[in-house]
Amino acid sequence: MADEAESRHIARAQAGDHRAFAELVRQHQDRVFRFILRRVGTREDAMDLTQETFMKAHQALPDWRPEARFRTWLLSIAHNAALDVLRRRGRIEFVSFADLPPGEEEHALPDPARRPDQRLGDRQSIELLERALRELPFEQREILLLREVDDMSYSEIATTLGIAEGTVKSRIARARSAALVGYQRHTGELRDE
Repeated sequence: MADEAESRHIARAQAGDHRAFAELVRQHQDRVFRFILRRVGTREDAMDLTQETFMKAHQALPDWRPEARFRTWLLSIAHNAALDVLRRRGRIEFVSFADLPPGEEEHALPDPARRPDQRLGDRQSIELLERALRELPFEQREILLLREVDDMSYSEIATTLGIAEGTVKSRIARARSAALVGYQRHTGELRDE
């Protein structure tokens, strides 16, 4: 599942080559950092958890098998590390893209390269969507982020969260439906009965 160069780095790192592991870190650290940042909300915690994720990956790497993509395996470790921190805090909440630290928000959303008036309308729509997402239960928010923002496949999400692929599909369907209803309520398209 991994590309050929990545597979070579993995094999060398499993054999104890620290430079090969450093290359794997270099290739994946930005994605892991952004993944964690969206969950924990602070740059400092995200940096610590990114480092922790790679330390755990390094320790577990000799036992890693390529049944899952390396990226998926890393994000699964990151997911568990972030959940541990959020549980210790006593809360699990959604972090709005607008609340990300300066310099990080451009990694969260692609630049649509549209006119300023279109971008303003897009920003307002995004804010309404974020409000609707904040109202969703954590499991629904997270599964939508994994699918729509992290662009993970159903099987990757299943591996990352440790659930069946069929469960992923049903949760995504329910989450999309709930997010749409919330969005329509905020835009006025749907009136509360």
